[in-house]
Amino acid sequence: MLKQATIDKLIEMRLTSMADGYRLQCDDSSMAGLSFDDRFGMLVDRQYDSRKSNTIKRLIKNAQFNESSACVADIDYSHGQKLNKQLIQDLASCEYISTHHDVSITGATGSGKTYLANALGIEACKHFYKTRYVRVPDMLLELKVARCNDTYNKVLDRYTKPTLLILDEWLLIKPTHDDQVNLLEVLERRYGRSSTIYCSQYTQDGWYEQLGGEDNTLTDAILDRIIHNTYNIDIVPVDPTKDISMRQVYGLR
Repeated sequence: MLKQATIDKLIEMRLTSMADGYRLQCDDSSMAGLSFDDRFGMLVDRQYDSRKSNTIKRLIKNAQFNESSACVADIDYSHGQKLNKQLIQDLASCEYISTHHDVSITGATGSGKTYLANALGIEACKHFYKTRYVRVPDMLLELKVARCNDTYNKVLDRYTKPTLLILDEWLLIKPTHDDQVNLLEVLERRYGRSSTIYCSQYTQDGWYEQLGGEDNTLTDAILDRIIHNTYNIDIVPVDPTKDISMRQVYGLR
């Protein structure tokens, strides 16, 4: 009865992994030879590992990745794409996040930009960084609507508070003036405080024109908060005549 009462109390305190471990110890005669400290340490480790695992799962779920199974270890370097393996492995350590640097991933449609960004995002979650993935057109539409219904600051927080923000389809469509104002607001609030991954079909040389070039006073302001603080990954085929879509390689939608 005393053992069951202990298990019930552990469950009541939401220490279910520790309760399961204690139940297993009670049923395992070999545990009798271990000291109290050793057995208690095993229970604490079991609960601790469970909490960490659950936290990571929650962070990945809340990030809203479109490829939640993406993994840095599964990145394919053998299908004719020029990829800086050492840089990708360095980024997987998430040190760039702790130093508030950004990442630019550019390449043609199907080159694997989104998969790589999602994989780096999942690594960030494993390091317990709050992460968010979003398509830029979706974010801009949400911010536009929010300005009209007095929820702008609330919506803005969704994209300024995460430690890592992944902006997919960056500048795929030329933003309007209002869109650029919203982009500048997001980037200004994040600058020097957090990290952003930009996924774009355009290399950084093309971003200037997509933002309106010298005819737009916001162009330099937006780019100034990006280009001086960014690690660049440009995904190009080794042999364009034998290029293969990474969607096919990774079996993506």
